[in-house]
Amino acid sequence: MAKISAADVKKLRNSTGAGMMDCKNALVEAEGDFDKAISILRKKGQKIADKRADRESTEGVAVAKINDDNTEGVAIVLACETDFVGKNDSFVALANEFAAIAMNCDSKEEFLTADFGGITVAEKLIEQTGVIGEKLDITAFEKIKASYIGSYIHGNKIASMVGLSNAVDNAAILTKDLAMQAASMGATTLSYKDFDPEFIASETEARIAVIEKENIELGRLGKTLKNVPQYISMAQLSDEILAKATEGAKAELKAEGKPEQIWDRILPGKLERFISDNTTLDNEQCLLDQEFIKDDKKTVAEYVKTYGDVEVVGFKTIALG
Repeated sequence: MAKISAADVKKLRNSTGAGMMDCKNALVEAEGDFDKAISILRKKGQKIADKRADRESTEGVAVAKINDDNTEGVAIVLACETDFVGKNDSFVALANEFAAIAMNCDSKEEFLTADFGGITVAEKLIEQTGVIGEKLDITAFEKIKASYIGSYIHGNKIASMVGLSNAVDNAAILTKDLAMQAASMGATTLSYKDFDPEFIASETEARIAVIEKENIELGRLGKTLKNVPQYISMAQLSDEILAKATEGAKAELKAEGKPEQIWDRILPGKLERFISDNTTLDNEQCLLDQEFIKDDKKTVAEYVKTYGDVEVVGFKTIALG
């Protein structure tokens, strides 16, 4: 039997991340052959991966990496089974190693076949499944390119990246604020202009049906009924509809006996309220149309304008689960 030294065990551990006893046992089984020992550990990882294939990997860590000139970014989720593993420093370090490799890939498929120390990323996941004893997976991969990119990570659970049309002064602050907005408020698209008309129509019908059902119960309980909106997106509010809303507001002011000379001071607020009541979909899902989390008197689009001639050209958000 070949003599297994502590140095050999340490070398194998450094190469694979496996436990000391697993490394020693693999070297004993391989009769001191280092490459064979690595193969033994990987086969062990494959067996564990096969056994845990049906497990859910809903914990882990979200990582975002931006290149040195802030023109390209990547975000991934390295998922595992338990929060205990997800918070481990070595697991977080592994996620960052994966993200560094992902910077050179344009898709998840390309990333999984990329080199990781002589094996593919997919093979490394299997190897580390054997080391850690939990199913590991890359559950999210997003890439973004723009003239300037910034990012924000919330508690290692959510990562957002935002791209600008150009690198304005304080672009780092702007992109961090916008990425924080995306991570916090769950936007799914940039603007209401991105919505498909069929989606807006079906969503309008569904939301009205929900509110009308709720109002039946509220009426039965003698409570104040919810306002049933006619519309849910700015995409529906044509100039004609806004003009009708203005005329309706004027009629209300006249019925209330308000002097006509002060209507100009009141009408903007009423029209703003009408738009707010009828753009709920935009406020929920459109980054630029949401209320800015640091100043709810502004929309995100209005906040961006304070930085001058710059546009938000895209964003990506990933999260655990």
